[in-house]
Amino acid sequence: MSNELYAVVGHPISHSKSPRIHSVFASQTGEPVEYTAIQAPLDGFAETVHRFFRKGGKGLNVTVPFKEQAWQLADQRADRAEKAGAANTLYLNDQGLLVADNTDGQGLVQDLSVNHGVQLKNARILILGAGGAVRGVLGPLLAQEPASLTIANRTEAKANALAALFADEAGTTQLSACGFDEPDQPFDVVINGTSASLQGDLPPLNAGIISADTVVYDMMYSLQTTTFNQWALDNGAVRVVDGLGMLVEQAAESFRIWRGVRPETIPVIEMLRND
Repeated sequence: MSNELYAVVGHPISHSKSPRIHSVFASQTGEPVEYTAIQAPLDGFAETVHRFFRKGGKGLNVTVPFKEQAWQLADQRADRAEKAGAANTLYLNDQGLLVADNTDGQGLVQDLSVNHGVQLKNARILILGAGGAVRGVLGPLLAQEPASLTIANRTEAKANALAALFADEAGTTQLSACGFDEPDQPFDVVINGTSASLQGDLPPLNAGIISADTVVYDMMYSLQTTTFNQWALDNGAVRVVDGLGMLVEQAAESFRIWRGVRPETIPVIEMLRND
C-alpha cells in the first residue's frame, strides 16, 4: 500500500515538530502516512492549500500565521472550529469539500486532565490572553464545567468581547473578563495563552493569583522552564506544565480525524522531552 500524503503548513516552518510526531504516530499505528512540512508564502496560503489537495494530499495541519485563513478558506467547519474563528486541521470530505477543524482545545484539555490529572470540573480557571490561541480553547474548557473561567487580557475590551462570544457555552460556569492586573485572588488553574513567554516577557500580573494549590499551564513550550512557569514557581505554584503535551495531543486528535485511529501520545511526549 502506498503512503498517503499529509503535511503541516506555516511560515516559518523549519522548527516544526509535527513531521516527527506524525511519523511516530504512523509507525505506531501502521497507518500508511507520509507527513512533511510546507512553508507557504505569506501571501500564498490559499494557493498552497489548493495545490496540495489537487495533487492528492489527504490532510493538512495549519500553524501560525495561517489558522484564521484556514478557517475562512473552508467550505464546512466542525462545531468546535466554527466559534474558534481559527482552524489547525483541514481535509476533504467524501463530497470533495474542504472541512476545517480545530483540535487545539481538545489537546489542551486532554493534556491537563488526562496526562496531568488536573481537575477542571468545578475549578476556578484564569486564562491569560484574548487572541486566537485562547479563542481556540475556550469552548473545550467550558465543556469541562469549571466553576468559573476568567479571561484576562492587556486590552480589556478584547477579553470582554471573547466572554460575550462564548456566553452561550458557559452553562453554569461563571464566565468573566478583566485586565491583566485586576485578578488578585488565587485560582486553581492558571493558563498562559499569550506568547510573551517566548520573548522572555511577562504580563503585568498580581502574584496573588498563585497559591500553593495552583497548577500553572503555559501553552508555549521550550527546553528550559518557560519564563511564565518560572515566575509561577517563584511565587509558590504547586506545579507547572508547558505546552509540549498539548502539541502532541492536538496532533493525535488530527490524526484520529484523518485516519480513524488515535495514537498513543505519552511515548511521543517523552521522546520529545528527552531529545
